[in-house]
Amino acid sequence: MNERKQFQWPQPLEGNRPRIWYGGDYNPDQWPEEVWDEDIELMHRAGVNFVSVGIFSWAKLEPEEGVYDFDWLDRVIDKLGKAGIAVDLASGTASPPMWLTQKHPEVLWEDERGDTCWPGARQHWRATSPVFLDYALKLCRAMAEHYQDNPYVVAWHVGNEYGCHNRFDYSDDAMRAFQKWCEARYGTIEAVNDAWGTAFWAQRMNDFSEIIPPRFIGDGNFMNPGKLLDWKRFSSDALLEFYRAERDALLEITPGKPQTTNFMVSASGTGIDYDKWGYDVDFVSNDHYFTPGEAHLDELAYSASLCDGIARKNPWALMEHSTSAVNWRPINHRCEPGELVRDSLAHLAMGADAICYFQWRQSKAGAEKWHSSMVPHAGPDSQVFRDVCELGAELDRLSDEGLPGTRLAKSSVAVVFDYESQWATEHTATPSQQVRHWTEPLDWFRALADQGLTADVVPVRGGWDQYEAAVLPSLYLLSEETSRRVREYVERGGKLFVTYYTGLADERDHIWLGGYPGSIRDVVGVRVEEFAPLGTDHPGTMASLKLSNGVEAYDFADVIGDVAESARVLATFQADPWTGFDGAPAITVNTYGDGKAAYVGARLGREGLSASLPQLLDEMGIAAGGPGSGKVLRVERVDETGGRRFVFLFNRTHETVEVDVEGEPLVASLARVDESGTAEISPNGVLVLKR
Repeated sequence: MNERKQFQWPQPLEGNRPRIWYGGDYNPDQWPEEVWDEDIELMHRAGVNFVSVGIFSWAKLEPEEGVYDFDWLDRVIDKLGKAGIAVDLASGTASPPMWLTQKHPEVLWEDERGDTCWPGARQHWRATSPVFLDYALKLCRAMAEHYQDNPYVVAWHVGNEYGCHNRFDYSDDAMRAFQKWCEARYGTIEAVNDAWGTAFWAQRMNDFSEIIPPRFIGDGNFMNPGKLLDWKRFSSDALLEFYRAERDALLEITPGKPQTTNFMVSASGTGIDYDKWGYDVDFVSNDHYFTPGEAHLDELAYSASLCDGIARKNPWALMEHSTSAVNWRPINHRCEPGELVRDSLAHLAMGADAICYFQWRQSKAGAEKWHSSMVPHAGPDSQVFRDVCELGAELDRLSDEGLPGTRLAKSSVAVVFDYESQWATEHTATPSQQVRHWTEPLDWFRALADQGLTADVVPVRGGWDQYEAAVLPSLYLLSEETSRRVREYVERGGKLFVTYYTGLADERDHIWLGGYPGSIRDVVGVRVEEFAPLGTDHPGTMASLKLSNGVEAYDFADVIGDVAESARVLATFQADPWTGFDGAPAITVNTYGDGKAAYVGARLGREGLSASLPQLLDEMGIAAGGPGSGKVLRVERVDETGGRRFVFLFNRTHETVEVDVEGEPLVASLARVDESGTAEISPNGVLVLKR
């Protein structure tokens, strides 16, 4: 792991004070030049002060090999800058032009069957191609040399959503890079054999040249799990190496200009190890698109909190989200009234100091023409644009009140997330294909919010062991180092929640023997002998299990064979005697050192966890919110030196909720403040207060 880069935030244009950055992707090359002046007038009306330009413009920036055309971009940047709008300038390398791929088809990535991904969309390049890297770096250097002294360019936007479409490449370039990656990681081929367990199915290798990507092995067959886990690590690292090369080419010429690249952090967005990538950016940026339906706000807050964890509580940028519908789902649901403003303020509450959209003006042609934008097809005389203007005014006021530079206040509870545990649970030969790591952290975040506790979502590499309480939710992989941290955390008084599917294997996906969770059995005070997956795939199988506390388990349950004398059983399973589950332990709390460790031995879902948490929190000595507090998501941003505190209150329900006014109201979107010191927040509403 490289040393983490020092945090560096884009600075305002000369003569301006720091503000919350507000804007979005701007694609002027999609429009005739006469539209540009109208765009800038509308940006002024909306309060836009920051736009990303040139992300998919390689074919216009370099129309022929070695022939660069910056004139159009110069004119756009000059218009923007003179209007007080700062530019986040893209490297332009996200998708190569047709002349490049026609001349060098060897840069195109290949799937697991060897089929080529041909041009026609985007990201049709392979990260391990030395030919493509050479062309990309030439463009990066040309961009940097041309714009190194431009006063309106405040940041570099390197690439775009790396791995969104080219996460895996199975070409010979990738094979050679994978071999080198394995040699660097393990040193000897025998160490690789040991890590991958190649004694099984006669897969032993004699030399690194025998390592191949996990190419197609036949329908219904099972890939070596250790190899597949390392392949996912390698694929994330290969893209990271490509990004680093682009970044370094830009910074060699423009060393003082901060750079970033847009991550895709969401509850289910687990393809890239974004926490590892967070070490290599000057500031973290994220693209997030809402989940339609009842989980909308909670999933957004969870993802934004994870982004804050990746940023280590430094300010981060929301580089993309949508004003309403996207274009890439089977059904593209619109935002409900109030959600455009509410969603942006939720990201802001969770630590973002930049609120940006894809995109400024809705396209009239191309694959994203049905993706909503700040200026929709209907034009500025539309509710979307009126909401965009309302949000701009509110961000402006929050900037005046001193919000920029404050940080998300630390919660008392950390919910731990691990990209590699998710990758390991994706294998096709596991106890249950219904269980993945990523769902459990989200369920815990939501269940804790039901109790009035807004948790921090913290990557496994982060400082989760510095919290009063921490949750290890289906953290399938526990390395020796993480196991040591767990043990020391609870010994010195930490309050730990551990669930089913945690600590089953080490970082090589080798099982911890002796019963689960193998490396921390003494900490949790239980020993799981085997699993009881639940489902209806065969007639007569158990679909669910009831617990003595009134909740129901589904998908997965542990067969707990032993409970330590230092542990107390809080809930048992209730089932027919012949199942062997009747009266068996389901939820326990163990005393270990100066701390406590609770164990939840089944998948309870958000509802079951929410119903179980009052007793669990009481047993662990953790204060929850008061009655009705779960109806409101309460988030604070704090100034650690000046004492300013900003309280954000979001309605989590579809009913109007009443709250106490804890300070000076700054923003009341779908909210009404009473003179009596209370306020009513309507569905999709938010109230922002300054203390």
